[in-house]
Amino acid sequence: MNKFLDRLHAGAPLVSDGATGTNYQLMGLGLGVPPEEWVFDEPQNVLALHRAFVDAGSDIILTCTFGGTRVRMRDSKYADCAPELNRRAAQLAREAAREPVLVAGSMGPTGMLMEPFGELTHDAAVETFAEQAAALTDGGADFLLIETMFALEEAMAAIEGAKRASNLPLAVSFSYDQGTRTMMGLRPSQVVEAIVPLGVAAVGANCGKTLDAMALVLDEMRASILSGSDTAPSKDERVPIWIKPNAGLPRMNGDVAEYDVTPEMMGEYAARFVQAGAQIVGGCCGNSAEHVAAIARAVSRHVNK
Repeated sequence: MNKFLDRLHAGAPLVSDGATGTNYQLMGLGLGVPPEEWVFDEPQNVLALHRAFVDAGSDIILTCTFGGTRVRMRDSKYADCAPELNRRAAQLAREAAREPVLVAGSMGPTGMLMEPFGELTHDAAVETFAEQAAALTDGGADFLLIETMFALEEAMAAIEGAKRASNLPLAVSFSYDQGTRTMMGLRPSQVVEAIVPLGVAAVGANCGKTLDAMALVLDEMRASILSGSDTAPSKDERVPIWIKPNAGLPRMNGDVAEYDVTPEMMGEYAARFVQAGAQIVGGCCGNSAEHVAAIARAVSRHVNK
């Protein structure tokens, strides 16, 4: 069995990590510089953030490859090195992940709209995601995380590409940045109905607007999963839910994005998310190692009640 699947089947809640880009900015990443470039330019900083999340209690850390598809890297100075960058990012995460911490190969959207709304074709999307999935697998990821999706067509292409290039389990997470809908108008129930039958290991939500909106997203996802067959599935058959919200919405203080949700608030909501049915909880934009530590403490208290 795959380590990620083993942990999911064990049933205990898992804590994911916090933000990459917003923490890199506090560490000196320049405005407009893709975080992925630090995989080659500042590998010690990449390792340092991974290790900070591991020390804070993360069971899962994400590779620094959210924008690592060749399509999204087209304006980067490393545009011709997408496979090498993804492979190296997975190796760095693997180096930082002490047993039994898991490495998720992060695969974010391409930044382009797919036909008929934009220029990206289905075949081109599948190809770029397949290339990224192969490199993350070669670098040592335990599973692949297709995250922050907003369009069903692109998520489907990412799943097809990942399955073509890798045998690793897939988790798929959408961003409901319109509250309880994605930018393309998708509801959580629509995502569950389309994605779960494809055999994914977990389905979820990340980023978003507010913690209260994320709670509503979680409730709708769970209800859709439970009603996905004529009889409610047994506990062992339910697809686990992944929840990784922002620390609120950013306020700009000069060039620095500041977030209002404190570590204590994030921990409180993480426990509520687990109580409501999430098996994996973590933090997206604005979540520091301190936020992750608060999440880990809250989840531990919930489990040991």
